[in-house]
Amino acid sequence: MLLEKVNYPSDLKKLSVKELEILADEVREYIIRNVSKTGGHLASSLGAVELTIALHYVFETPEDKLVWDVGHQTYAHKIITGRKDRFPTLRQYGGLSGFPKREESPYDTFNVGHAGTSISAALGMALGRDLTNSSDHVVAIIGDGSLSCGIAYEGLDNAGYIDTDLVVVVNDNNMSISPSLGSLSAYLSKKMSGPIYNRLRDEVEKVIESLPLPKEPTLKIARKLEESFKFFSPGLLFEELGFKYFGPLNGHKLEDLIKIFENVKKLRGPILIHVVTKKGKGYKPAEDNPSLFHGIGKFDVESGEPIKSKTVKKNCSSVFGDKVVEIMRKRDDVVAITAAMLLGTGLQKAKNEFPDRVYDVGIAEQHAVTMAGGLSIKGIKPIVAIYSTFLQRAYDQIIHDIALQNLPVIFAIDRAGIVGDDGETHQGVFDISYLRAVPNMTIIAPKDSYELEKVLEFAVDYNDGPVAVRYPRGTCATIDERYRIEKIEIGKWQTLKKAENDDVAILAVGNCNEVALKVEEELAKSNVGVTIVNALFVKPMDYELLRNLSKYKVVVTIEENVKLGGFGEAVASFFMEEGIGVKFRSFALPDIFIEHGSQEILRDKYGLSARKISEYILHLTS
Repeated sequence: MLLEKVNYPSDLKKLSVKELEILADEVREYIIRNVSKTGGHLASSLGAVELTIALHYVFETPEDKLVWDVGHQTYAHKIITGRKDRFPTLRQYGGLSGFPKREESPYDTFNVGHAGTSISAALGMALGRDLTNSSDHVVAIIGDGSLSCGIAYEGLDNAGYIDTDLVVVVNDNNMSISPSLGSLSAYLSKKMSGPIYNRLRDEVEKVIESLPLPKEPTLKIARKLEESFKFFSPGLLFEELGFKYFGPLNGHKLEDLIKIFENVKKLRGPILIHVVTKKGKGYKPAEDNPSLFHGIGKFDVESGEPIKSKTVKKNCSSVFGDKVVEIMRKRDDVVAITAAMLLGTGLQKAKNEFPDRVYDVGIAEQHAVTMAGGLSIKGIKPIVAIYSTFLQRAYDQIIHDIALQNLPVIFAIDRAGIVGDDGETHQGVFDISYLRAVPNMTIIAPKDSYELEKVLEFAVDYNDGPVAVRYPRGTCATIDERYRIEKIEIGKWQTLKKAENDDVAILAVGNCNEVALKVEEELAKSNVGVTIVNALFVKPMDYELLRNLSKYKVVVTIEENVKLGGFGEAVASFFMEEGIGVKFRSFALPDIFIEHGSQEILRDKYGLSARKISEYILHLTS
């Protein structure tokens, strides 16, 4: 196998184009075989194999900088940059990250997990190169989906204006920019990127500028002549932004890719290469269903079927999605908005039934939030469903466009808390902290599936300002019916269990109530009485109940959020201001970025497992 001989990009340069094509097939097979065991972002990475090989073949990485966008397409990049032997550890605790990570390899030039950042980061690197008189090439590789991000256009606009040497590769894997592909287009792109054509273009401009004629009208006529050949090309937009555009190219034809990359290496200024690839290329199940295989868990290679756990329970996204459909059937004024996450947030069913009332705005979280504000102004009740980690991107809009005007917008915050295998860039552990600081904001954390449904009903009826509802990734807890809340009132908590003595009181946020119940069972073995309070409202808090906790020997809080600015700090601050002197401990996450690994491993490592909490409370009460 050729793959056995390839460990670094320098090994690629020893191979012929025919051998590189064979290598591409072997890399695909290696990705499929390993991701079937670990899960991961499969479809995008399969589509970018030839593109990755061509880039590393032509450019001198890591001296030349490849800046990947999001990272969904970087598995082949990891395999041929010294990490082939570790690839089976992908997204496993202590193993390879699923995204580019500078700490992992010198070939990873920028840490990334959110879309749209590659062009801005690459432009910064190019400017840094210019300021330090370096000579390296900088290439940004961005998927067409990321072009729905505002920051991507900000980067394009600025790069075209600054006019430094920069290559942007648009990996169009959804045919969303242009459906036209063929030998003529590839031929023209190769010729247009060649030295003769570009020398001619530059010389024509110089000649026109030297003529005793009004320069601007004459140059405009010359450019119009060139644009007439490109009228039906998607490149017109990029040319107007200041880029030299080449494409669209077949992103699976290595010979063409290598030729155009070799040509553009010799060109100056901002250059954009439009490459069309097929998501899931080389694996029929992924080609047929690229959305499913965009982010997939373990699956059977032969059938392509996901391997499901033996105990099938609804995840919180499904519970949310089903409830939204139920609400929308009853209320015509309710709409739902998401940012390129119809499937992930559970809104696909609602989109199918109410296509005119469910909006997928693309990877544009800022726009989604402000659009919700506009809908609210017109008397519509918007539910904005965005993952916790991605809602961070719209923080200014939450403050300025929603909370400042006290608009009754509902934020459904999916993947709140420890997310797990996607790691630092995706952990939803900041939302309590960043939303608690916002005036007019109500924050609710339901403990289980039943409560999530009831909270959504409450939120759509609530008209006194924005409401954020946070819930975790994965299986939605189904806590015993004995602990179901009877009535939801603003700022009121629920006492799940009342101990006969006043040893310990646990205030649990959201899914941490399930942990608290396990802690109570464990401490009962040591005759330690535990009262459990479901702190359903993170903001406003139940101040009356908090004052009544002064009689307890120990009070603890449990939350899947960073400690700084979190729920525990809010409780501690209240106790201090009220002069309530109890032994207090906040169980939350430390002031670090949480690495990738399973939720169970990470919860135990950072002291949020029932075992760790029980041990600590026993220590406090002894």
